[in-house]
Amino acid sequence: MHPETLKQSRTVVGGTKTLHMDKIAALNPDIIIANKEENDEGLIKELMSKYQVWTSDIHNLDDSLEMISALGKICDREDNARKIMTEIKRAFQKLEIASLKSDLTAAYFIWRDPYMAVGGHSFISHMLEHCGLKNIFQDSVVDYPKYSAEELHYYSPDLVLLSSEPFPFKEKHVSEFQNLFPHSKIILVDGELFSWYGSRLQKSPAYFRQLFEDN
Repeated sequence: MHPETLKQSRTVVGGTKTLHMDKIAALNPDIIIANKEENDEGLIKELMSKYQVWTSDIHNLDDSLEMISALGKICDREDNARKIMTEIKRAFQKLEIASLKSDLTAAYFIWRDPYMAVGGHSFISHMLEHCGLKNIFQDSVVDYPKYSAEELHYYSPDLVLLSSEPFPFKEKHVSEFQNLFPHSKIILVDGELFSWYGSRLQKSPAYFRQLFEDN
């Protein structure tokens, strides 16, 4: 959540998989915004029986832009939504022109125990494509495949990206992955800018350019 101080001034109704129904009832919201991937299906169905619920299902940049447009209409902020969408489109067009790391392969990890990467149908994998990178787990049948250390030794991507979330990868984890991928470059990355599919996407292309120019 940004800014962090909002947690002190707003009612926290739970996390992505757990909800405090009593707190939600006390707020009596006009609308609840949910996400198909992040939120528990059973909880969303329970909410839908009592409230108006709008659910997003995001897999790529176009889905994200459609979400922003829809929320602009729902919240009567269509002008603001159009401005955000225009800025995101412009920023990603510049990114594609730069074709950052064309033809390089990459593995993007979101968890450590067990090792979890991103598959080809995930939003993050779509962001890798915009950076000119080929996801080595592109053909995975699940969005977030799990691997053992033994299985990972069969792969040798050019780049291994360690996300700051949901698992908070740090410098201390770099050597562990360097042992798993001795011929790859290991890079710590800001997970928010690869996976947050709302207005934060305005900042993502500039971050991607800087990240890969420096590495």
